[in-house]
Amino acid sequence: MTPVRVMLVEDSLVVRELLRHIVSRDPRLELVAAVASGEEALAKLPAVRPDVISMDIRLPGIDGLETTRRIMAEHPTPIVVVADSVEDSSLRISMNALRAGALSVVEKPVATTHAGYEAVAGEICTQLRIMAQVPVIRRRPIGTEWAGRTAAASYAPSVEPLGLAPSVLGIAASTGGPPALARVIGALPRDFSLPVLVVQHMGAAFMDGFAAWLDSVVTLPVGLARDGERSEPGRVYVAPGDRHLELGSGRILRVIDSAPVSGQRPAATVLFRSMARQAGASGIGVLLTGMGEDGAVGLADMQAAGAQTVAEHESTAVVYGMPAAAVRLGAARAILPLDRVADHVLRLVEPGARP
Repeated sequence: MTPVRVMLVEDSLVVRELLRHIVSRDPRLELVAAVASGEEALAKLPAVRPDVISMDIRLPGIDGLETTRRIMAEHPTPIVVVADSVEDSSLRISMNALRAGALSVVEKPVATTHAGYEAVAGEICTQLRIMAQVPVIRRRPIGTEWAGRTAAASYAPSVEPLGLAPSVLGIAASTGGPPALARVIGALPRDFSLPVLVVQHMGAAFMDGFAAWLDSVVTLPVGLARDGERSEPGRVYVAPGDRHLELGSGRILRVIDSAPVSGQRPAATVLFRSMARQAGASGIGVLLTGMGEDGAVGLADMQAAGAQTVAEHESTAVVYGMPAAAVRLGAARAILPLDRVADHVLRLVEPGARP
């Protein structure tokens, strides 16, 4: 197989050499450029034509966020953000880079002698290989810009209650998830009457920062779920890193460390299955963009229990893997472009109150 062509953008010479070493030892990757600034990256990109870019966020001159924006506008290329997981400001910039078109965030390597070095190095190579396969387009639009294309292709049944008033909303996503979650949850009003349970596939080191970022861009309060906590209406509970989130009896949240499901922990299927057991027909499950098939089986369980289920339509999904798996299983009662998901949920929660 032809190796994946990688460009490194990193201003620290030490980290750049670490990344160079990490990439060079993987025969499935080929380093084609290593630059120290966004300006250099933009200048070299047309000639080098990498398959994927490893992007630092803190750069001299234009930062990684602005570099990401310009790349996605001028030379769309899959971008993996390599970030310091412990700096809040870096995390905020990293999450905004995802909104600008970057595909994922991975932890920055510290040193070859660091205890977690091999795991970090392996994750970097995995993400570079996987994300290189994701088709990206110029300043990828999400939602209203696609209205003409999606209106005829999406599917939503008339909103008819299935017997029980909705009691809980579960949403799951993977690649492309942070901006999609911000779009859906951000469209829910301050007085939204259900607890919102969220699974987002992301490295454990980034989950605190992800929850804080989401809290800063949506109206509803957002925090990491805590084991034994009672879920309350109008609050968003994010599964913590490397732990499954379940809905227990009496709306009590369970955070558990049982084995990964479909290679994921947290796993969307674990959340959705628990909602099928505990909420039955009063649950609403939403499966958004993501690579792989996590969540599809769980959404099918929810539908079998009488719940309302939604999958994101192919036209707006950054990666149409997880929702596509749900559609193939017949697990989605509604298949909708991203900008129509929140309105559909609100009509389910308050039938007759919205046109």
